[in-house]
Amino acid sequence: MIPFLFGRFAEDFILFNLFRYTTFRAGAACMTALFIALVFGGRIIAWLRSFQRGGQPIREDGPARHLIEKKGTPTMGGVMILFALGVSVLLWGDLRNQFLWAVLIVTFGYGALGFMDDWLKVTKRNTKGVSGKTKLVAQAGIGLLSAIWMHFLLPPAIADGVTVPFLKDVLIPLSFAFPLFAMFVMMGSSNAVNLTDGLDGLAIVPVMIAAAVFALIAYLVGNRIFADYLQLNAVPGAGELAVFCSALIGASLGFLWYNAPPAAVFMGDTGSLALGGALGAIAVATKHEIVLAIVGGLFVVETLSVVIQVFWFKRTGRRVFLMAPLHHHFEKKGWAEPTIVIRFWIIAMVLALVGLSTLKIR
Repeated sequence: MIPFLFGRFAEDFILFNLFRYTTFRAGAACMTALFIALVFGGRIIAWLRSFQRGGQPIREDGPARHLIEKKGTPTMGGVMILFALGVSVLLWGDLRNQFLWAVLIVTFGYGALGFMDDWLKVTKRNTKGVSGKTKLVAQAGIGLLSAIWMHFLLPPAIADGVTVPFLKDVLIPLSFAFPLFAMFVMMGSSNAVNLTDGLDGLAIVPVMIAAAVFALIAYLVGNRIFADYLQLNAVPGAGELAVFCSALIGASLGFLWYNAPPAAVFMGDTGSLALGGALGAIAVATKHEIVLAIVGGLFVVETLSVVIQVFWFKRTGRRVFLMAPLHHHFEKKGWAEPTIVIRFWIIAMVLALVGLSTLKIR
């Protein structure tokens, strides 16, 4: 918004022209979101503590040490991330860009759903919250709305298909089923991040890593010259999502300041559903849905561990893992929490590099 308030003045002053560059605004959005999260983070945590009598309810069937070490820690810290992200994007983003609004709808729609879920958990003092069916229906509705919107914003030549990494001319045609596919990408990404968010700092850093990768992808596919040179499918207007991704990184860094072990606050479903949904929406907008599965491979593995555990237990009555999601399996094996978190971060960074290698850079 700020860059577009100067109007004709921006044409007369070179300094003001800086505000029109996507790269400058992306950097400014990151720093603004970080500043907001750091300044208001303590107050938000105090507010969360004021109505959460015992903090986030801890699963009784989880690792025993959680009942001692994490008891009393407030949840819903995603409010901090969404507040910093929203203000920063509104300040530095081009609010005329429809891709930006489509992604914002998913992010804050899923965030509102997560807030309701967390609210029920902390007020009723149980770990159930919103029912699974209600949550899925709400996610599907929000995701489908955004998917249909982006379907009409995407270039007609690639709007109905799924692009394949390394192969610019290969498009998997989905026709009218593409919005449904896009909806499932957003839902899957949202719930995958939610499942990964189980240890201090575990989910937020891989989210930042993925956001950094997609900030670059959005910038490249949104620029026709770069997209053609790098053999990427150009998506006019998607470059503005680099500002969103940068703001997301800044807000997440600010949250990590308070979420670093031992965490002063958990992001809760408010944050995890919103952040996962945001990554899914950005992947759809930039036509890199498959790349998201690579870059966010850690989230995929965590989700698969739950699916495998449930499937095998129902068939045989036995467990594949000591506990699912996967990070709890390693806790049960005796790994220290910082060890699990940092090793998972390393895996996330390696997968991000693999994802970047799919950009077909000459």
